[in-house]
Amino acid sequence: MALNTIIPFLLILQIGCTLAQEKVWSDEEETTEYWMEKGQQELREALERENLNKLTAKNLIMFLGDGMGIPTITAGRIMKGQLHNQTGEEYQLAMEKFPHAGLSKTYSIDRQTTDSAATATAYLCGVKTKHGTIGVGGKVERLNCASTTGQEVDSILVDAFNEGKSTGIISTVHLVHASPAGAYAHVVERNWYSDTRLTPDARNEGCSDIAEQFYDSSDMITVALSGGRSFFRPTHVTDEEYSLRRGERTDGQDFIARWINDAEEGENRKYVWNKQDLEDIDPVTTDRVLGLFEPESMDYEIDRDQGLDPSLSEMVEKAIQILRKNEKGYFLFVEGGKIDQAHHDTNAIRAMHDMAAFDDAIEKAVSMTSDSDTLMVVTADHSHTMSLGGYSWRGNPILGRTPSDGVAYYLADDDKPYTSLLYNNGPGYQGGLVPVPAGTREDLRNVNTSDSISYKQQTGVPSASESHGGEDVAIFARGPMAHLFHGVHEQNYIPHAMKYAACIGSNKDHCMATLTVAEDAADGTEEYNVLFLNMWLDTTAASLALYVQFVIVLCLAFLLLFLVVVFLRASRSVKSNSAELHQHEPSYRNSYYHDKI
Repeated sequence: MALNTIIPFLLILQIGCTLAQEKVWSDEEETTEYWMEKGQQELREALERENLNKLTAKNLIMFLGDGMGIPTITAGRIMKGQLHNQTGEEYQLAMEKFPHAGLSKTYSIDRQTTDSAATATAYLCGVKTKHGTIGVGGKVERLNCASTTGQEVDSILVDAFNEGKSTGIISTVHLVHASPAGAYAHVVERNWYSDTRLTPDARNEGCSDIAEQFYDSSDMITVALSGGRSFFRPTHVTDEEYSLRRGERTDGQDFIARWINDAEEGENRKYVWNKQDLEDIDPVTTDRVLGLFEPESMDYEIDRDQGLDPSLSEMVEKAIQILRKNEKGYFLFVEGGKIDQAHHDTNAIRAMHDMAAFDDAIEKAVSMTSDSDTLMVVTADHSHTMSLGGYSWRGNPILGRTPSDGVAYYLADDDKPYTSLLYNNGPGYQGGLVPVPAGTREDLRNVNTSDSISYKQQTGVPSASESHGGEDVAIFARGPMAHLFHGVHEQNYIPHAMKYAACIGSNKDHCMATLTVAEDAADGTEEYNVLFLNMWLDTTAASLALYVQFVIVLCLAFLLLFLVVVFLRASRSVKSNSAELHQHEPSYRNSYYHDKI
């Protein structure tokens, strides 16, 4: 068939598909007035943010979506919207409601696209380092234990603890994984989870594994909730949940038992391993909590035993209830780590459900805190190679084929449909569940790509594990000093800005004065910030406080005046009664006198 014949034929098919598509949007959306008003509403909201929140952050919460690149956020938005019976595209995630946003450059010293260890060192410790290393500077050599000495760098968690704040770590992977380890560990190999995983040289040179380092640092950590029981226990200890599982330590150390026994006199510590025990914790009377809910990583959200294992939201809720008792505030690190693991398996359905659960946890934290004293930052350590493409209809299932009806015009050149979500590389190269001959792609016409939890999205390059993506990742922020996240940042900038906002660490010059004057570059006006009860009040807040004081003083004045009037009236009444009594007193006396005669 000639090319000039094929092209009109394809155009007719496309037009036919457009006409046949089910309408899922409202009539209002077809009007220009709808989008004009929507744009104006967003502009009004943006203008309301002109008054920057320059208060001091009492509390700091960092949410880390492991592997949560921008395509994951977009697909997660659609997925969560569709879980709420919407088309999905118009939905707004909790993190997307934050007033300030920026981008983070995720490269490490030695890698264009790096791992969760080097990135954790950046966003928690404030320095970039080498691939595969945690909590150390860039002069170390991976796997070289001796190179650690002198290269250790402390995290924002340590700085918060040193200022008297409570601290917490939550992860849906396990407690000694790269991201949470960035808060307390210093290692030149991210996989040194327990002593059995140390190299002989590392043992001989005295390097500690990550689980041991957690125990050594546990006096600084108020709440820790994750997986990873087996890394803390010796081989002779049987797991509480799985009778055939045992610890993996060969040094005989049981750091869970030691943690429990380390409780000081009068200190109420709780070790928990299931949802019910976590729910039973009284946050008022409990001082410290260690919760390890699986021998290694916790389950994906879609696979989670809802009666046995807590959700990320439930862990966040309990942690905040305990941490907020501290009058000096707290720092909490929360990782949605299973997003990353699902992506490595090119298993988009699990990644999207964990993404939705991660956003639910953010929503929970927002409902329990105030942006007047809590700086909340949401970001990612790196991206993945997942992409969202094709020309799917509005409301098409995000995990489905593009488009959902599989019209010929939208088929690939091999005459087979494809999904909206695809990966650059990974184990889904052949696609689907059924093995196919090398070099051919599985036909997805009869494959349930939307609901099958085992389906792996197809990829362009075969590999046992899908790789990370190297593009910038998002930063969302709300609360005091959230405007410090405003453009494209180096990833190691994040903890510097958070510490500045909370007046912790070395940068405290702005916290010492009670009055500061900042020149507004836009119009040359001066903006005053007043420190009151350890809270910075901007012009608007200070004005409101003065009005409140004025009303209180006025009310007190009226109350005083009222009391004076009441007192004067009471005095006059007493005098009047006294005068009347004196007026009648002689007649009483005369009557008495005559009676005597």
